[in-house]
Amino acid sequence: MYRRLVLGVLGVYAFAQNPQVLEHTGVQTTHDGKSVTIERQIPRECLNVHISPEDIFSGNFAGKDVPSVCQKSVVTTVGKIQPMQLDPKIVTVGEVEVLDFIQHKLAKNPDRYVLVDARKQEWFEQMSIPSSVNIPFDEVAYDADFPEDFERVKKLLGIASKGGKLDFSHAKTALIFCNASWCAQSHLMIDQLIKMGYPKEKILWYRGGLQDWVLFGFSTTKP
Repeated sequence: MYRRLVLGVLGVYAFAQNPQVLEHTGVQTTHDGKSVTIERQIPRECLNVHISPEDIFSGNFAGKDVPSVCQKSVVTTVGKIQPMQLDPKIVTVGEVEVLDFIQHKLAKNPDRYVLVDARKQEWFEQMSIPSSVNIPFDEVAYDADFPEDFERVKKLLGIASKGGKLDFSHAKTALIFCNASWCAQSHLMIDQLIKMGYPKEKILWYRGGLQDWVLFGFSTTKP
């Protein structure tokens, strides 16, 4: 019994640790029919930046001796800060889980998984996470003036219609994101999906969104 317990713990540990290597090995995916490698892009001169309070949290959040190419500036005064958890049944994920989702879920089973950029189209076309599809948060609800938009949403998410009602029995597991932890668009989309009847256990939320993704130097699509 002890041996089974140890093996179980080791198995959980291995599963939890393995995805972390993806930021170093890179993740292969496709976007708009083109092959893309997602990787953490770290310039050579940034490899020797020390992790210390003086280097990381001084000046404009970077010490004066840190090369400019190793720094990024962000706007910190916009939006509405989102909670860490939207619902007990909805899992909040970070960058490692997004990489693992793309590599081991989306790439192998695109009929069961989807990575969703919930921002409006003009934002999506500027920059997004490779392999994501754009479902603007304000197009999720049915609009009699634009029924084609709702049909597209249903197709992308694997929602069917039966007897005049929505059928979620084959709905995809959707990992949803928007701009950042101050962006409410993905939150609004998730709220709407839940109102429609979308299973909460099939929703994942990347709270950090594009801002955190770019801050950590991960590849993005280019316009």
